[in-house]
Amino acid sequence: MKSNYLPAGFSDWLLLIIRLIIGGFFIYASIDKILNPNEFAKIIHNYRLLPPDFINLLAIILPWIEITAGVCLIIGFKYKGANFIILIMLFVFIFALAVNMFRGVNISCGCFSTSSTAKSNLLMRIIEDGLMVLGCFIIIFKQRIFKQFVKQST
Repeated sequence: MKSNYLPAGFSDWLLLIIRLIIGGFFIYASIDKILNPNEFAKIIHNYRLLPPDFINLLAIILPWIEITAGVCLIIGFKYKGANFIILIMLFVFIFALAVNMFRGVNISCGCFSTSSTAKSNLLMRIIEDGLMVLGCFIIIFKQRIFKQFVKQST
């Protein structure tokens, strides 16, 4: 009997490693935001993408979504749904970062710290998020990817 929680073969181990990395990033990223929602709200405000009425609500809810999705992805509980939520968040993050990069605004992205004095290399954050998007797609299409890989190597 195969379990969604424990890896059985190479592809399952690789998938677990990807889930641990992405889930770990989201858990780590959420902690400072949960502890400092006011500072996180200021960072969201600095993006200049949302109406002020939504900023406080997002500053409170988003970190809890990040930590919940990260934990679910790591432990394998409803990991496909958690992966989908993370993928949507990553697309939104990439969009927000890209808009500000093209505006020429050097802001703290708020990715891992709510310190507004720490400026971010927005291009580097976009690349990191893009790699996590790739990892999310591997999770989604793992059966097709690994079946294709096995066919080509035999």
